[in-house]
Amino acid sequence: MKVIFLKDVKGKGKKGEVKNVADGYAHNFLLKKGLAVEATSGNMKSLDNQKKKEEQLAKQELEEAKKLKEVMEQLTVEIKAKSGEGGRLFGSVTSKQIADALKKTHDIKIDKRKIELVDAIRALGYTNVPVKLHTVVSATLKVHVVEGN
Repeated sequence: MKVIFLKDVKGKGKKGEVKNVADGYAHNFLLKKGLAVEATSGNMKSLDNQKKKEEQLAKQELEEAKKLKEVMEQLTVEIKAKSGEGGRLFGSVTSKQIADALKKTHDIKIDKRKIELVDAIRALGYTNVPVKLHTVVSATLKVHVVEGN
């Protein structure tokens, strides 16, 4: 029996896949538990429509990420921190502080986990910080750490 998987089933198929499985397995397990539906022409059409919709959403997300990249590469985020002699900071500037400053000053909300800071910033001055906006789009944000209280 041909079925369309609605959820991932370990060892059998992933969500959205169309596969041929044993009739008993389909009736007694997959269909009963709502893990799959029978691959009728109507169900196939709805699957195609759903895939087109997901494709459109993915394309839209990519465009938004590219636009955000252009905006972010023009920005400089300024963070105030206490420092000692030679421009060394007392403590460090973390990705959370950068995300908060970006939200407060430029009203751009970025998850701190998307800011790919290899090591926390421990000195005054400018630092280029990579930010992963999408699976294929990364931006470079300029962070300026200045003497403050």
